[in-house]
Amino acid sequence: MNAALRAAVSVAMLIGFYVLGVLQLAVAGFLLYEIWTHLSGTGAAKLSWLVIAGFGAVAVGLWRALRHKPEEPEGLLLTPQQAPDLWRLVGDMAVAAGTRAPDEIRLVPEVNAAVSEDTKMLGLVAGTRRLYLGVPLLQTFTIDQMRSVIGHELGHYSGSHTRLAAITYRGRLALRETLNNVGKWNIAGWVFKAYGWLFLMVSNAVTRRQELEADEVSVRVAGVEAATSAMREIPVVAAAWNFYFGRYISYGWEQGFAPDDVFGGFRHLYYARAAELAGLREEEPDNETSRWDTHPSTGERIAAMRALPAMHHPADTRSATILFPHLHEAGLALQREVVDFGDRQVLPWAQFTAAAMGKSLQTGADRVFRSAARVAGVPEAGLAEVFGLVASRRLGELAVEFFPQSSKAEAAARFADIMEDLIALAALHSGVVAYQHSWSEPARLVDRWNQPVDLTEVAKLAVAPETLDLAVARIQQAGVRIEAARVVEARATASGADVIGLMANVKVDGQETDLILLNRGFLFVPAPKNKDEGEERIGRMIANNDVAELARTYRFVPFEEVTSAQVHKAVPINAELRLHNGSTVTLKESYTGATVGDSRDTLEAVLGRINERNERR
Repeated sequence: MNAALRAAVSVAMLIGFYVLGVLQLAVAGFLLYEIWTHLSGTGAAKLSWLVIAGFGAVAVGLWRALRHKPEEPEGLLLTPQQAPDLWRLVGDMAVAAGTRAPDEIRLVPEVNAAVSEDTKMLGLVAGTRRLYLGVPLLQTFTIDQMRSVIGHELGHYSGSHTRLAAITYRGRLALRETLNNVGKWNIAGWVFKAYGWLFLMVSNAVTRRQELEADEVSVRVAGVEAATSAMREIPVVAAAWNFYFGRYISYGWEQGFAPDDVFGGFRHLYYARAAELAGLREEEPDNETSRWDTHPSTGERIAAMRALPAMHHPADTRSATILFPHLHEAGLALQREVVDFGDRQVLPWAQFTAAAMGKSLQTGADRVFRSAARVAGVPEAGLAEVFGLVASRRLGELAVEFFPQSSKAEAAARFADIMEDLIALAALHSGVVAYQHSWSEPARLVDRWNQPVDLTEVAKLAVAPETLDLAVARIQQAGVRIEAARVVEARATASGADVIGLMANVKVDGQETDLILLNRGFLFVPAPKNKDEGEERIGRMIANNDVAELARTYRFVPFEEVTSAQVHKAVPINAELRLHNGSTVTLKESYTGATVGDSRDTLEAVLGRINERNERR
């Protein structure tokens, strides 16, 4: 399908979408006329409301799509003076691809490369061209692989693919905005959903063909080995990038800390984990695809590349960082532009890891110390009080809360793993040990001589009354102050909690309440008596607010404060929670309340686990 035909199809389908919308609005006007011509009073008003609610949602979606303005270009602008070698390579690739070079090169924080073009008159008049290059690609790719990626993106220009991007984007936007405003029972929305499926099938088939055409240019300008190598490396870099943010950045980010070099750390991890990443490269490329995918599968693209005529290109396996020696400084500039640290404490990487690990250790210990205080009958607890429970042979009462499947005796023995963390916290606060940052393995505790610290044996001694004194003696001989491990958060919070269920208009102690079920407890938010749009209301609340802040504002009941959960009726759920302070909370599900997904089943499972946990006590 050539560019002109693709333009005709895209424009026709986009026009068809708006024509469909106008026709539906005309139908709505006709229905309103007929209703008020033949009916009157309450009956006419109710029917009119149904028509307006159904077709009005379509009108709102269309209006939002029409008023949408293109967003400002993302990323850090790189001038030819800042990256002359990179610009020179892009210019050479443009000549080889037979197209006009981009007017801008922008650095973006993604494992991706892309192009865009500001066109006019439905793509007939060319405009500003932009090439977007991901920081992780420049950090990890060879020059050959970068040539291939750039050649592929420029292939979209030479194939006139970007001329239609704005049209396709607006079509998708119009569909999304309209369908987001119509409910699943809105008959008007059914027509648009059917049209949306057709539009996506056609536009996705076009984009898959465009990707293969761009791949042909990539092979022509960079060679088949460079092109296939880049295709196989992108999933590897993406996996490393996700691991980096999931295990290194996010871990401390959730604790209130941030590294001072967000993007620069990735290159260190990528090369430190070379052995692990090598295993990913041995895996066969993905061959699965469907009509809903915008790109062919990696396996299909590689096979198509290898089927093309062989083109000889001299190999250049040097690091692509040679093209941009100031990449690290540019990464810091990009960080200043796109990363919002909020009120987080920004630290160098070694200090960031140590602070994050230390706070995580304290958070876990606080959970134990709060329960220990209840069992021991004291206002606050620390490691000393936990040792007191061991000495009085009451550790099982505490331990069974963390190992509900075990008897008290079995739970006390299994508590050694938790005890190890509590002792580590005391050692950390005593200055005897510290967390050591590493790019090649998880952070670990080391002593003053940077030797790994193993507290496994002393923790096993500390959970048995017969050997507790020996454990205490060894701990103190190592310079660890037992009293250094104390509770910090004496009351549980929802900081870092995840949402696992949403139920609108649940009666809580007789009051209309939206129940937000967290993986750490129940969050109760007062709700209006009007139950219409309950699912949308509670969804917006979660989307626009931090659950930890909601828990500080409204009533939050942590699971650890619940002693039992008695279910009086299964359908609809009628349950009573009994808390450690002797008070109770009643939950009554409404037949007309809204439940998001399988939240009801999740609530049942939570109530069951609470009972199971407390039956062991």
